[in-house]
Amino acid sequence: MSLIELKNVSYRYPLEAELAIDGVSVTIEKGKVYGMIGNNQSGKTTLCNIIRGFIPEMFLGDLTGDVFYKGKSVASYNIGAFAAEIGYSSQNPFTQISGVKDTVEEEIAYGMENIGIPLERMNETIPKLIELFHLEELKAKNPYELSGGQKQRVALASIVALDPEVIILDEPTSQLDPQSTEEVFKIISMLKKRGKTIIVVEHKVDLLAEFCDEIILMEKGQIVEFGPAHKVLSDPRILAHGGSLPQVSEFFITHLHEKGAIPITMSQAIKKLKGAEAT
Repeated sequence: MSLIELKNVSYRYPLEAELAIDGVSVTIEKGKVYGMIGNNQSGKTTLCNIIRGFIPEMFLGDLTGDVFYKGKSVASYNIGAFAAEIGYSSQNPFTQISGVKDTVEEEIAYGMENIGIPLERMNETIPKLIELFHLEELKAKNPYELSGGQKQRVALASIVALDPEVIILDEPTSQLDPQSTEEVFKIISMLKKRGKTIIVVEHKVDLLAEFCDEIILMEKGQIVEFGPAHKVLSDPRILAHGGSLPQVSEFFITHLHEKGAIPITMSQAIKKLKGAEAT
């Protein structure tokens, strides 16, 4: 079912001559995980800000085309209320800490307080989020005393606390070590099972291959490739447009000169190799 739809959307930042987004049309379906890839300055974050209504409301500039959420123009939503529909986590967790709360527990509760979630529900939800994001030892600490990776987990927990329909994660693992990165993607998988729609801007394509249903490749403000993860991430042509291949795909293409069905995950590779051994 279509949840978000963009029709021929273009956008130019104030005082800029070039378009940051150029004629983008795309449909986001409910309950899927979308990976968004591309070089820096390709328009990924700008597109995310258009989807969540911050462009042009907060950034001004010239926006043309149509953006719909649940069949209704995004421009018709109140931007404050819309934040409870589409949650957003930026790549810089330092900008997402409110600065008005003294503990991690209070920080997670802050957004819930702002949208009027009852205290009883907050008291049920917060301990679950503390456990889910492995924040037990940090819950009484001041958010500003945390490391970048710890702040990232708190920021993500604060978004999930609002129970939004759509969650946009703009490079959510940029501050995290490999173990914490894996945990974030497991949380993404869990949220998908709960029916959430997730858009992940991420450079770690090996993880996108494991967890995403669809891949959006952007270049110079345009969507140059959009389709099922297996189709996009096994196509070497994306390299010419700023995309990258999972290590497994690259190995099969470069070293094994595979021209058939290219695996994009380790489990797919093992299955394919075992099948080759059996023949």
